[in-house]
Amino acid sequence: MDIVTAANVTLTNCDKEQIHIPGSIQPHGVLFVLREPQLGIVQVSQNTEDLIGISPDDLVGEPLVNLLGQQQSELITHCLAKDFEQVNPLKITLTLDNQKYLFNGIVHRSPDSYIILELEPLTSSQDNKFFQFYQMTKGTLSKMQNAFNLQDLSKIIVEEIKALTGFDRVMVYRFAPDKSGHVIAETKRDDLTAFLGLHYPATDIPQPARRLYQLNLLRLIPDLDYQPVELPPNPEDHQPFDLSYSVLRSVSPIHIEYLKNMGVQASMSISLIQNQKLWGLIACHHYSPKYLSYEIRTACEFLGQVISLEIDSKEENQDLDYKQSIKMIHPQLIEILSQTDDWVEGLGRSPKNLLNLVGAQGAILSIEGELTQIGTTPQKSDSSLLIQWLKTKINEQNIFYTDCLIKEYAAAADFTQVGSGLLALEISKIREHYILWFRPEVLQTVNWAGNPSKGVKVEADGSLILSPRQSFNLWKETVKYTSLPWKNCEIKEAIELKNTIIDIVLRKVDELAQLNLELQRSNIELDAFAYVASHDLKEPLRGIHNYSTFLLEDYAQILDQEGIYKLQTLVRLSKRMEELINVLLTYSRLGRTELALQPTDAEKLIKNIENVVNINQADEEIEIRIPRPLPLIACDPILVAQVFDNLIQNAIKYNNSPQKWVEIGWLDLQTNEAGENFAFYVKDNGIGIREKHLDVIFRIFKRLHGQSKYGGGTGAGLTIVKKIVERHGGKIWVESIYGEGTIFYFTLK
Repeated sequence: MDIVTAANVTLTNCDKEQIHIPGSIQPHGVLFVLREPQLGIVQVSQNTEDLIGISPDDLVGEPLVNLLGQQQSELITHCLAKDFEQVNPLKITLTLDNQKYLFNGIVHRSPDSYIILELEPLTSSQDNKFFQFYQMTKGTLSKMQNAFNLQDLSKIIVEEIKALTGFDRVMVYRFAPDKSGHVIAETKRDDLTAFLGLHYPATDIPQPARRLYQLNLLRLIPDLDYQPVELPPNPEDHQPFDLSYSVLRSVSPIHIEYLKNMGVQASMSISLIQNQKLWGLIACHHYSPKYLSYEIRTACEFLGQVISLEIDSKEENQDLDYKQSIKMIHPQLIEILSQTDDWVEGLGRSPKNLLNLVGAQGAILSIEGELTQIGTTPQKSDSSLLIQWLKTKINEQNIFYTDCLIKEYAAAADFTQVGSGLLALEISKIREHYILWFRPEVLQTVNWAGNPSKGVKVEADGSLILSPRQSFNLWKETVKYTSLPWKNCEIKEAIELKNTIIDIVLRKVDELAQLNLELQRSNIELDAFAYVASHDLKEPLRGIHNYSTFLLEDYAQILDQEGIYKLQTLVRLSKRMEELINVLLTYSRLGRTELALQPTDAEKLIKNIENVVNINQADEEIEIRIPRPLPLIACDPILVAQVFDNLIQNAIKYNNSPQKWVEIGWLDLQTNEAGENFAFYVKDNGIGIREKHLDVIFRIFKRLHGQSKYGGGTGAGLTIVKKIVERHGGKIWVESIYGEGTIFYFTLK
């Protein structure tokens, strides 16, 4: 296998460069590839003769026990069942020509299931210094715990790592969402140029390197001028060994050239992991060769893990005053939302709080395509198209945010001045409820360490070669079409608002369900009371009516006119009351009687009613229209006949036209959630109903005309009709033009 060099890495394959199988190691140690369980030596690095005085050929194929002896071999065997981080480094002693050589032994299991043993020469001075470093590390932990925010924590860690290791420059390098880097803390030798505040393009660290940074949390290059030591491939399948976890693994030549262009001679990087993602690096540079013992590297790695755990809490303390101010907004929005059934109306009552919650200048509230604009936003037409695009971009947390919308949504070019930044919430996917916050474009100047686009070189044949940047001088870029970035605290508050809206809506649904249960119970009790009351009142009322009639018949001759009038009034009122009680009894029975559902020909029902109408209205001509045959329905035929009869009789009764007509028909409906697929209607050319009365005509005993007009009545007919329709699981509604006519519609489930 060829050792990877700069000559065979191009721009097109840089992100595919297999840096985990370089076929070589750095020369400050030796590497053994072992096979379990006997720990036979499968392969070794080609520098064994230089470091341990034995040629590679004499080692390959031999058991490790021949080199280390029984006791040390058994020690390694015992380690295989444990977490290697708990046992590394092992103290290994080799005796050659009566001379003892001390090594740090680092053991791990490779992804291709071999045991990798790496030996680094150990000097006595390294061991003695470890306890000093241990005390220093304890002090570092105390300082880190006392750091208030991320900036303080980063400043402490660079200073402590520099003191611990002696590197000339130590930086905390944070990755942005676009994978570019930003130096947020630095300590350095006084004569060096500062890198603090500089940005580095994402291409400076290719994807394969980022993956290894997550697997291997610390990486040391003691001397960039090292000569790679070959590690021959597996003699069985001739494939290179996977060195992802190796501490000696050789370095990408592109990375070496990159560091050399910066003037660096030795480097170390410590990975910072947050939520299982590469958050950043502690980058250490030295301008002459520098080696650190494994113990000191382990201490640095430990500090890196501690700072990784502290990142989240320290970031929480960044901009603490601002976070507290936006947190105070949330209870105010909760109070407003709790006072209304419509969350859009509620948020619209407090536009300033809605915008300040996430630091936006505009917002759009969307319910099923109906948009409400608050503050400075794109046009409604642009926003509608944006929402359609957003439906495919919302993540599992029902949120989408960006500070450069035009990068992902080209149509945003039409409104960058008001909407370069977008934070969007999906409140309900099914009902298409959204909140969109907008931020305007803010021109920004970014300080780069050299021109970020100068990393590509065109060869004579036209191919593109990745060329590490030659210059790291300050290079300023003006960034357009970008808003201020959304802070984590703002995103959290947005998600919390979504949860609040959902909680309040669900609570109101529960309250409504409880009210419906109470209403049903009250209706049952009311029906029972009405039935008992009307039934029990009929007998004494009949007595009053009868005795009043008897008095008139038997004693009229001895009563004066006033007495006769009063008795006649008593007879009339008792008769009227009996009619009302009969209506009340009928109404209450509707809620108590089981429906006798059966297949019913609606057309036959209408024909029967038409016959009755012709008899009752023999003195005038009434036209009954049926435009098309009526359908077969499942219903209680007696009750539904009562519905049609009441509506038809009303259509005739409230009609002053010289040529009266009533039309009975049905409309096709797309089957809805209630299972209704058609609606009956009764249409007339009568007097019509004023719009202000449309909501009251179904109330019991409610008449729009005096008792003497249009033949009188109890005012309960439409109430009974509505009750019958609802008992059949349907609904009834009315459309009317005053003076022209009325249409009653009803459905049956």
